[in-house]
Amino acid sequence: MRPIESKIDTSSEQFATNVTANTGEARTLSERQRWAIGGGRGRDRSIERHLSRGKIMVRDRIDMVIDEGTAFMELSTLAGWGQYDDEVPGAGIVTGVGVVHGVPWMFIANDATVKGGSLVPMAIKKHVRAQDIALENDLGVIYLVDSGGAFLPLQDEIFPDKDHFGGSFYRQARLSAAGLPQLSVVLGGCTAGGAYVPALSDEVIMVEGIGRIFLGGPPIVKAALGEIIEPDDLGGARLHTYTSGVSDYLAQTEREAYGKLREICETTSRRRLGDRQAWLDWTSDAEPPAHEVAELYGVISADDRVPFEAIEVIARIVDGSRFHEFKPDWGESIVTGFARIHGHLVGIIANNGIIFSEAALKATHFIELCEQRRVPLVFLQNTSGYMVGRESEAGGIAKHGAKMVAAVANATVPRYTVLTGGAYGAGNYGMCGRGFQPRFLFAWPNSRIATMSAQTAETVLVDIRLAGMKGHETTDDEIAALRAEVREQYETQSNPYYATSRLWDDGLIDPGQTRDVLGLCLALAARQDEPAPGRGLVYRM
Repeated sequence: MRPIESKIDTSSEQFATNVTANTGEARTLSERQRWAIGGGRGRDRSIERHLSRGKIMVRDRIDMVIDEGTAFMELSTLAGWGQYDDEVPGAGIVTGVGVVHGVPWMFIANDATVKGGSLVPMAIKKHVRAQDIALENDLGVIYLVDSGGAFLPLQDEIFPDKDHFGGSFYRQARLSAAGLPQLSVVLGGCTAGGAYVPALSDEVIMVEGIGRIFLGGPPIVKAALGEIIEPDDLGGARLHTYTSGVSDYLAQTEREAYGKLREICETTSRRRLGDRQAWLDWTSDAEPPAHEVAELYGVISADDRVPFEAIEVIARIVDGSRFHEFKPDWGESIVTGFARIHGHLVGIIANNGIIFSEAALKATHFIELCEQRRVPLVFLQNTSGYMVGRESEAGGIAKHGAKMVAAVANATVPRYTVLTGGAYGAGNYGMCGRGFQPRFLFAWPNSRIATMSAQTAETVLVDIRLAGMKGHETTDDEIAALRAEVREQYETQSNPYYATSRLWDDGLIDPGQTRDVLGLCLALAARQDEPAPGRGLVYRM
């Protein structure tokens, strides 16, 4: 593969403007992630109380389990951002991928300093998403349980539907049946529905003095039976280890529990991170990009209305900045080609703005090539959608866009998506948005996602509403107010923090981390068996 020759002028005023704007975005992201880790309204007292009980903070717990010197890829750190009166940072739960004895595991850990570990709707969604990732990536799950169960004031958003609390138990049972170990360490309360997390686990460790499991806590027992009982007598570690058999091991301290957990992990016969299977092309001779990764901040436009070249992004993500471009002189609003990321061969599909018919056909052709050759797909999404207008409609944009959408939906090779800019309209679908279930989807802090941009919505929706109003009776002030209302709605709802708060992605990442994040995701796939090829489908020609 040939190295990409960059055309970016790093000494230009525009480059400097972009760097200032995007380093500011990265700094804001870092600050908000720190807030999610240690902030939240009124949380100081909860943290103090947690530590006074001799308990360890949730991310420190994970650090005590994973192999020393290895990274933990945390997911959806900003889930719940701007929701629940900012009282539930991170949705009160930490999820992510960590390595234990060389084997990758999914971690699902309650943060008892947030609402006492009670589960708000976004916590359930985050929990379920982590289990889905575990299934698709062949990961066992480690549950660090310190939960007060469902947050009852929001029970209608937590309890009844298929992806609510019951969905997490369904998935846990199915994961175990699929041979993916389910291991729990009980570090606090497991009340009501929360009791089923350890009860459904393959092996359970309880910590003396702090770990408790009961379907109904002391207040419920008193109300129902008139029985007054101490929490440890009702569901403590000794009772469940020596009497009920719900727990398999008793630990005197958290540290002892994590040592026992690591011992259990050694016995599970899981493939290690380095156990790459032959079907996925990989070389150990990975090299860093020839162009500085930090230059990404100058490549990304400071103004989201101004496009930037996808090839310049690719040059700062792939090994050696080497790229074999497919159909470079046709359908140029999409860039397609082969490259390596941390040694893994990948097919890249990246936007250069609006998707025209030729670009959609080119992307479809390339997806088929990758599917045939068993090459994972990476989508770098920055588009305002498919082209509209009479000429495009007559040229078959609907059927050509549908080909691309169908090819994406039916690809069986691993697919990964990064929102690098705009993710608007059906272009989001054709570029493997959340609805098309990529294995992982991450977003940059400059990204935007909506049916259309705020500027477009301001025109379209206002015109639609005015058509239904008495035009001659509508004043200029009323029209201006309507435009402002629509613009504010779309600017708010397309904001990346609004999106990540609702788990429309698996987390916001600093652009400079993209290469390493994708490298880990690809390494997870490389240790799996080859996915079964898909069957053919009908394309409207």
